[in-house]
Amino acid sequence: MTALWHNDRLKLVVLEGVVRLHEYQAKALLAAHGIAIPPGVVVTQEGEVDAAVRKLAVAHCVVKAQIHAGARGKAGGVRVVAADEVASHVRALLGTRLVTPQTATDGLPVDSLLLEAPVAAVSELYLACVLDRAAGARVLLAGNQGGMGIEEGAKPESHVIDTIRGFLPYQGRALAKAIGLSGRAVAAFGDIAAALVRLAETLDAVLVEINPLMRLDDGRFVAGDAKIEIDDNALFRQPALETLRDARQGDARDEEARARGLQYIALDGDIGCLVNGAGLAMATMDLIAQAGGRPANFLDVGGGTTARKVAEALSLLARDQRVKVVLVNIFGGIVRCDLIAEGLLLAAADFGRPLPIVVRLVGTREAEGRQALADGGLLGDVTQSLEQAATLAVRRAQSS
Repeated sequence: MTALWHNDRLKLVVLEGVVRLHEYQAKALLAAHGIAIPPGVVVTQEGEVDAAVRKLAVAHCVVKAQIHAGARGKAGGVRVVAADEVASHVRALLGTRLVTPQTATDGLPVDSLLLEAPVAAVSELYLACVLDRAAGARVLLAGNQGGMGIEEGAKPESHVIDTIRGFLPYQGRALAKAIGLSGRAVAAFGDIAAALVRLAETLDAVLVEINPLMRLDDGRFVAGDAKIEIDDNALFRQPALETLRDARQGDARDEEARARGLQYIALDGDIGCLVNGAGLAMATMDLIAQAGGRPANFLDVGGGTTARKVAEALSLLARDQRVKVVLVNIFGGIVRCDLIAEGLLLAAADFGRPLPIVVRLVGTREAEGRQALADGGLLGDVTQSLEQAATLAVRRAQSS
């Protein structure tokens, strides 16, 4: 997790590296922890539909596109259709890109669909366990309006889970009563809340959400939809979860950077940033914002980087057509400035388009690095001042 100050007003933005799970993956984990889910089958090709429908043995089926975004129902990604119409609906969705209010304009690829038996619910609730960085603890949230109604409904009730004592049973019951439940439903809801917290702690999850949590007329609860996000800093403890990552659902640049060992997060600006050290990267972005510019990314090549990794990082930025200029900000402590220069020269010849580069080199073998850039014809804007480098980068972006 990386926190940084960014944008014109220097508001705090939290950038968390997470592994997002598909609904069917999240539901399998819920079921393993004792939370009821509807009968369902995942299909990845049209030829699997008939067998799936026969297995479900229902007159109607819920067809759900599996993408890492919400509001699928508003975009036609969730439909209840007759059993004999499932195949045609699957054919219409599979292999397409679904655009919802929560995706980019080009949407996300639909490579799998979850076919489920419909659930007759008397009410839809909301339940989630979220890691609150400000509180330094997990927080349990509950609301009496689930589904798409959560966005327009009242603010959910919440209980902070004490990091020492852990979840206490009364908290689940108190939440149940706070959202209007009574009788046996209070205890049932409390059991689900306890299971949700245990799951979040077991998985190192930053979010485990059931929305909607469907209440049946017999008092039971069923998870109608589920979302789980895992802190990727904890994946060394969760090797099985790493295999659930769907690279096609993420930003291609993020996935390429991750594969190359780069700490990269895409933003919405036009000034590419290549920096060594997370703190220096955040300071660089702050100064760009103060100078009136917008960073296009957070990119930390690390203290022990190599010339090849620097070249790969610069090439990654150059392929982003939004980037109008690259600001390279290096403090040569562990890493040598001449090594950075070597990496920049390796990549610059293959850009395929004119791309101004502003370089701030300070530290170990600084003079040699500057000389290497000059000899390689890449001297351009080189300065020892970070403030001046940020101002130059903003000017280049605004004039291009």
